[in-house]
Amino acid sequence: MAQKAALLIGNITHARKEWLDCSGIAKLYEYGDGSREDFLSKCRNGEFKDLFALYRSNESNKITGNFNEELLDALPLTLKYICHNGAGYDNIDVPACTKRGIAVSSTPVAVNDATADIALFLMLGALRRVTPCFQAVKLGNWRGDFKLGHDPKNKVLGILGMGGIGSAVATRAKAFGMKIQYHNRRQLPPNEEDGAKYVSFEELLKTSDVLSLNLSLNASTKHIISKPQFDMMKDGVIVINTARGPLIDEAALVDALKSGKVWTAGLDVFEEEPKIHPGLLESENVVLLPHIGTATFETQRDMELLVLDNLKEAITSGKLITQVPEQKKKKANI
Repeated sequence: MAQKAALLIGNITHARKEWLDCSGIAKLYEYGDGSREDFLSKCRNGEFKDLFALYRSNESNKITGNFNEELLDALPLTLKYICHNGAGYDNIDVPACTKRGIAVSSTPVAVNDATADIALFLMLGALRRVTPCFQAVKLGNWRGDFKLGHDPKNKVLGILGMGGIGSAVATRAKAFGMKIQYHNRRQLPPNEEDGAKYVSFEELLKTSDVLSLNLSLNASTKHIISKPQFDMMKDGVIVINTARGPLIDEAALVDALKSGKVWTAGLDVFEEEPKIHPGLLESENVVLLPHIGTATFETQRDMELLVLDNLKEAITSGKLITQVPEQKKKKANI
């Protein structure tokens, strides 16, 4: 029987040896750099005709663009698995993959701690309103436009999306004396709630002092936080987003910051990144980071290793370790 083939799109930085070791179970292809047009051409010309599994690095979208129907149609019918490096996978058309019989995995577990750490960093920075002072002291202006902040203790933290990252945020926030409530589509079992209170989406918005977004981006969650949702929130609420930028209508957030409805915000992701809404750049009431939630040596290696674990499991047993939940729930015949 011919050896199955695996393709790496982009580069592996921290687990290169482990990728090369996969040559013992698969023929390895690499497409390190190029363009969508060039990649489509190579696919259509049969350069990856025996492809079985694909490693999609976290920089691959810059090379090939979104994995939509056009790209999937160009890939060989032998392709059965896409192993994606990243907790978010909104740039992969999962329904189209499912229709094609392609199983998709992501890296949800590997990113939990680093992303939660950044969420707490942003939350504490927003609570203490650090941006004006941080900017001023670097200019030799000591405290600048100094104003008092808030303690996290006894504040109600509302977590929208209590998955792995949301749970890690809750664990950290409790150490600061915060009260935790959350909303998911379904309530977690009591042992997974770890003392957090399950509330409706509307109650979460109305009663949280701090709102942390930790859910996936898809058609149903885009702009899940917009003007009507801001209107329901407490005056002076603090909003934290380390998930995906388009979860929030940035124009509505800017208006809410200007009106004082939102006191401060901490953002690691943006609606049209790397572009950032001018109103956010002009505001002193925001703490902004350039999507660095998983940017640690340890986490990046863990993510690469988890992708490789998925890849090896797909090749050797026809299964994935961290298959995306949409496919698990539908129990797709893939």
